[in-house]
Amino acid sequence: MENTFRFHSLSEFHSFCGLPKPEHPLISLVDYSQVHYPINDSKLNWIQHFYSIGLKRNVNAKFKYGQQQYDFDSGVLTFVSPLQFLTVEINQEIRAEPSGWILLVHPDFLWNSELAKHIHTYDFFQYEVNEALFLSDKEEATIVDILQNIEKEYQSNIDKFSRELILKQIERLLIYAERFYERQFITRKKSTQEMVTRFEQLLSAQFDRDKLREYGVPTVSFLAEQLNLSPNYLGSVLRIYTQQNTQQHIQHKMIEYAKLRLSTSSLSISEIAYELGFEHPQSFSKVFKKNTQQSPVEFRQAFQ
Repeated sequence: MENTFRFHSLSEFHSFCGLPKPEHPLISLVDYSQVHYPINDSKLNWIQHFYSIGLKRNVNAKFKYGQQQYDFDSGVLTFVSPLQFLTVEINQEIRAEPSGWILLVHPDFLWNSELAKHIHTYDFFQYEVNEALFLSDKEEATIVDILQNIEKEYQSNIDKFSRELILKQIERLLIYAERFYERQFITRKKSTQEMVTRFEQLLSAQFDRDKLREYGVPTVSFLAEQLNLSPNYLGSVLRIYTQQNTQQHIQHKMIEYAKLRLSTSSLSISEIAYELGFEHPQSFSKVFKKNTQQSPVEFRQAFQ
């Protein structure tokens, strides 16, 4: 992409931002007040080959990660995974004094660790449409304490325990972030409930016979796109508020539709299966029985 910077290493990012060489090649805590981008453009695009966790305040810029844009008027925690496209739009008219921290972690630092195996399960690294995490003063103090512990550890004399201690601190930070995200979902209950309602209305509308015939059973990606959300973010919200993920909602609606057609129409089992996008009626029967403990035939017989 034109005018897109690519940072393969922490050293490249440090150099670009006018920072001293990192003390450790694979992990670094950056004081955001010392970051100075060396170009006059009001818009920066970059791709980085490492993780970053940023806690920032009073930034004279808007960041766009995926499709969501957000400001840094208050304490905001953001997460960027390797090879994600990030856009920074700098407002030259605002003379704010930014502050905060950026933790940079190269994937090689996680190599052969338990964290490497499950870091991808933290949804906030995966959002294509990202929601920043807004922190209370108490929550911010907790995150800063962890970040500074990480810095102290890699600045100390490195020994055989150093890497494991740092990995434990990173995981501790991610667990707290997960807790704070759930708190944010709850405190934004009204807007989140409205989103869940819109999802349910959208899902119901897709199970119209004409729409099924033309488009088939809706996918998780399709529903998320219609709501301008990422599949992971939509799934996170639904799990918190309904205890079911998106795919479970789709399957539940599909079984409801099948029950309706079995009980009110003369269509054959095969015809209903094809309406729902199954190539083989046996596959439909298997899914139906798994969800209802009855075969389609047994369910239909109860209405005859």
